[in-house]
Amino acid sequence: MAGGKETPRQKMIGMMYLVLTAMLALNVSKDILRAFVAIEENIQKANLVQVDRGDGFIKDVRSELATSKGDENKAKREKLEAVLKQMDAIDKETATIIKFIDDLKLEILNVAGEQTKTTKDQDPLTIVWQKGDGIRPMRLNLDAVSAQDKYDEPMLVLGINEDLKNPKGKGAELWKRYNDYRAKIVELTGTYKLGENSFVVKTTPINEFKDNKDLQKKVEKMIDGNKQANLKEDRPALIDLYAMMTKPERVDIKDVKGLHWVGATFDHSPLVAGIASLSSMQQDILSARALALNTWKSRVTTGEYSFNKIAPLAYGQPIANTGDSVYLQVMMAAFDSDNQPTVVITEGAEGASVKYPGNGQGVVGFKVGGGAEQIVKGTVAIKNKSGVEKKENWEYKVTIMKPSGAISLPELNVLYRSYDNKVEAVASGFDQTVLTGSVPLSKSGNLWIAKPTGSGKEATLTVSGKNTVTGKTQQLLTQKFRVSNLPDPELYWGAAKNGDKGQRTETKLFAKYGPEIPLNAQFRIVSWEVQIPGAQGAPPKGTGGVLDGTASNLIKQAKPGMQVSFICTVVGPDGIQRKRAGAFKV
Repeated sequence: MAGGKETPRQKMIGMMYLVLTAMLALNVSKDILRAFVAIEENIQKANLVQVDRGDGFIKDVRSELATSKGDENKAKREKLEAVLKQMDAIDKETATIIKFIDDLKLEILNVAGEQTKTTKDQDPLTIVWQKGDGIRPMRLNLDAVSAQDKYDEPMLVLGINEDLKNPKGKGAELWKRYNDYRAKIVELTGTYKLGENSFVVKTTPINEFKDNKDLQKKVEKMIDGNKQANLKEDRPALIDLYAMMTKPERVDIKDVKGLHWVGATFDHSPLVAGIASLSSMQQDILSARALALNTWKSRVTTGEYSFNKIAPLAYGQPIANTGDSVYLQVMMAAFDSDNQPTVVITEGAEGASVKYPGNGQGVVGFKVGGGAEQIVKGTVAIKNKSGVEKKENWEYKVTIMKPSGAISLPELNVLYRSYDNKVEAVASGFDQTVLTGSVPLSKSGNLWIAKPTGSGKEATLTVSGKNTVTGKTQQLLTQKFRVSNLPDPELYWGAAKNGDKGQRTETKLFAKYGPEIPLNAQFRIVSWEVQIPGAQGAPPKGTGGVLDGTASNLIKQAKPGMQVSFICTVVGPDGIQRKRAGAFKV
């Protein structure tokens, strides 16, 4: 497994290989051997993907060369031909080492007594399905191998049967060829002449490092030491190429120190595992080849559209708040500085302006209106090399936030029991407000209704903001409230409040809050009793909120300045019966 940068697939295969190798110390079961066979098959398929990937880059350059005709494209043809020549040199080096590793696989199989002379594709009984072809490795069917668990043969062929620390023969040659290829492909990628510019890259061996971070640091220092290289444009590719091909020469396994990588990798490794390890090395080589070819392709214009500049581009969610996790999509955008796009707004932004800063973008400027969101639509068009315009629709949604502020009176944080307490909550900076609490809550228009019940004396309400673009909800504030019964209402005789002067002819009684209590609670008179000083007999009584004739006659007997007293039973929205008394002068 490579010590440097690896693809997720390579890391997965490497981890599986290490786990299975460790298990071999206990027992080489058929299930484990089958697992190695499956791993090898997956690696072979991945290797073919890398081959096709690299071939695609070469094909793009060849197609561009075929379409670049005429005197006006002479300079471009020369550049494309130079690129193809360098690509051919890379493939020549790659094919040599791929064949060497294929030959090692065949030698191991032959030493183990397996039949490798016959080639028959997709035959379950044949080992060699396809012979190698240039940079394309041969296809093997390890399921047909009878000596899957033999480990002496791989160790013998790779020269580690006597000394794991100092491989001999083919093992030593494998290590040297692999590292020579690493140096060669980096130099072939970074050493070139295009036009009047010449660049040179030389490498030095790096096979000892603590970890990937240390490796990255050493490789960067080595590449940066190439003062004649085109570090401005080639540096990342050169570093990645070298790092992805780098393996530690010496490793420590348990109590054994300083094992050579070849010895540690193939020590008592079953035949099928050894073959898989060699295929994994080929995958490193083919991945490096694809990266090198892609780097060369990027130095010339290919495809239907021309690009000669690149620029960073970042975009993401249109709303966010303090403490939010924001995820941006960051990419490198390619554009032609001589062929700017044409941006048109078709809907959603009247009076919008479009400016072209020359970086392959059209910048649309507009003011947001009211409402919760604004959707802007339009088209963007660009011409290909033949002058044919390509037009695509675009759309962007802006979530509109409403500015808000809040003032609270902490001492008046009260929720009244069994009453529809109106609650207004605002999650500033979010396009949706969510209210939760320890009391029943319901939504009513833009407000919430909190209606505590039971005997609890305290409740909490929590306001959260929800970003409907990301689906994330963030808790913003939790507030404690006292829970109390509704205040007792005042008794009114007509328009007169308790203690005021009443009218003898008034017959209606009311229980309600005065203006100092801004609650919209409705109370109902259940029963009443009326008294005047010195009246004989039992005081008149009745139900409802209207005095009867007996009560009215009694009140008319009262002398000016006397008090008329009422004792009423009232019921509010909470269902509690209250005794309320009132005295009025006449």
